[in-house]
Amino acid sequence: MSRFLIEVPHPADQLGCARVVQTFLSTGSHFLTNAEWGCSDDVHCAWMIVDVDSKEEARAILPPAFRADARIVSLNRFSMEAIEPILRRHASASRPEGASGG
Repeated sequence: MSRFLIEVPHPADQLGCARVVQTFLSTGSHFLTNAEWGCSDDVHCAWMIVDVDSKEEARAILPPAFRADARIVSLNRFSMEAIEPILRRHASASRPEGASGG
């Protein structure tokens, strides 16, 4: 399984916002009823982090009316072991001719 962030923008007006929240809450979907909202900070989006097999499966969690505007982001974590070789490779590539490392 992969992890995805689902971001769903919605209208900023009070009634439009309330209707979207009502739609999410009335679906009965665990994902939708537990969405996080930015509305109280005037960021009219809902966010969910889900563990599913694909972006398509993440998008399918949403009611059809919200799928086209949703942003689905594949999430990953980095370790120092994974990132250090990349940094070393780029550090050596940006060193001037004849310069020695370290």
